[in-house]
Amino acid sequence: MIRTIVVAKAKNNAIGKDNDLLWRLPDDFKFFKEVTVDHFVILGRKTFDSLPGLLPRRTFVIITRQQDYVAPEGHFVVHSLEEAFELCEVQHSLKEVFIIGGGVIYKDSIDKGMVDKMLITEVDAEIDGADTFFPEFNEHEWNEAGRIHHTADDRHKYAFDFVTYTKK
Repeated sequence: MIRTIVVAKAKNNAIGKDNDLLWRLPDDFKFFKEVTVDHFVILGRKTFDSLPGLLPRRTFVIITRQQDYVAPEGHFVVHSLEEAFELCEVQHSLKEVFIIGGGVIYKDSIDKGMVDKMLITEVDAEIDGADTFFPEFNEHEWNEAGRIHHTADDRHKYAFDFVTYTKK
C-alpha cells in the first residue's frame, strides 16, 4: 500500500493556525479533492473536527487518544498510525491511502518512516503567527518527481508549486 502525505505549506513550513488553514487557494482545494476523492484519508481528531463537515466521497480514518470517540457512520476511529495503516491495508486491501494532517500526524508518519510519497503544495509565502507546522524532512531521502508552478492571480493571493516527492 502506498502511503501518501497531502499538505500545503508555507516557506517557513507553516500549515495552520487555530485549527484553520492560513490561506484560500482554490486550485489547491481542487487538487486536494482530485487526489483524495474515493480514497481513505487518515487524519488526527482535531483536524477532523476543524473540517466544515464530511468531505464527500472520502472515508475518514480518525486518529485519537479518546477511547470513547465515535466516528460518523461509515468512517473509522483508531488510536495510532500503525492501527490506521493496518485498517487500510489489511482489513480493506487498499492500494493507496492519504495522510491529510495535522502537524503531529505528519511528524509521526515521517519520523517513523511510514510515508512513501508526499504531495506538497509549496506556497510562496512566509506566514507569521502560525501555530501548526509541517515537519522538516531529510531531502536526501526523497526524489523530487514532479513540480508544477502556479502564479499568483486574482483568485490566488500567493504563487505556489505542486511538488511530488517519492521516497528513495
